[in-house]
Amino acid sequence: MPYEKASPSPAGSGETYTSVQHLEVAPDEAGQRLDNFVHRRFAGLPRSRLYRLIRKGEVRVNGRRASPQTRLAPHDRIRLPPVRLAPAEPPGRPGSALCALTSRAIIYEDERLLVLDKPAGIAVHGGSGVSFGIIEALRALRPNETLELAHRLDRDTSGCLMVARHPGTLRTLHALLREGAVEKRYLALVRGRWQLGAKRIDVPLRTDVRVAGERTVRAAASGKAATSEFRPVQFFGRTATLMEVTLHTGRTHQIRVHASHAGHPVAGDEKYGDADFNAELRGLGLARMFLHAHSLSFAWPQGGEFSINTPLPAELKTFVDLLAAQAHKRAESRLRVGGNPRRAARPRAR
Repeated sequence: MPYEKASPSPAGSGETYTSVQHLEVAPDEAGQRLDNFVHRRFAGLPRSRLYRLIRKGEVRVNGRRASPQTRLAPHDRIRLPPVRLAPAEPPGRPGSALCALTSRAIIYEDERLLVLDKPAGIAVHGGSGVSFGIIEALRALRPNETLELAHRLDRDTSGCLMVARHPGTLRTLHALLREGAVEKRYLALVRGRWQLGAKRIDVPLRTDVRVAGERTVRAAASGKAATSEFRPVQFFGRTATLMEVTLHTGRTHQIRVHASHAGHPVAGDEKYGDADFNAELRGLGLARMFLHAHSLSFAWPQGGEFSINTPLPAELKTFVDLLAAQAHKRAESRLRVGGNPRRAARPRAR
């Protein structure tokens, strides 16, 4: 069902006012989140205001309140409230440096999707003080394509990031992710010597907690189900352990919170980590959070397997080699100082 267009403000300020809109979700729009559906109708409306409209119940789905994360079904009836829209600003364009970095990050493409090896320090999309991210740069590079993020990575996390090239592909990938049919593996350096072996952590997470206005995730029985599998890959004495982590759910900050909950926070994590441990590793040259999305694999519903992996970025590989060399040197030093304890033991006096 078409919606009513916004009308200009009689004051001539450039603002526009929309009327109440009653929409029906088309079959090709099914599967998307309510917040994204509304955002496309209210272009230019700040996300913070959009979320307020939904949470206050001014946006309705089939006559009921709904959360921003609600997945829409074909023929759902959506009620949008009247809103005042500020005059649209001319769209900006990501800088040439970001576009070049994004172009180099593409490691795979076919007719359905792109996969990037996202560098750390680059946001996947604009917002929260960042004007542009990976997706805006991709759209600038490929203006004739409809590109959408299939999932997200934290700004300080590097590695595999999927971008759908068609709405149908986006719906397929979202369904696979919701069903846990995408195997996502990460490499993470954690504090101390991991003593838990191969460990499955089933700890629910609250992702709606705000601390001083900042979103924070907490382990809580009242949270949403979250499951991670940790497996040690390499030990660096008592200093740190390199882990492979397989995600079975995709909660915000899941690896970081689960690692901290297990007593082994991720190296360089300023939010959930250990300040003294982070400072120690900064002194050795670690300049970022040590978390890398190194592989993705799944089966397309139409048939065919997809699998891709990326190695540790050069700066993380160099740091791992440094830790390994230091651990080896400490082990040799202990042998030189202590020698063979059995040989060194003196006979007891009689």
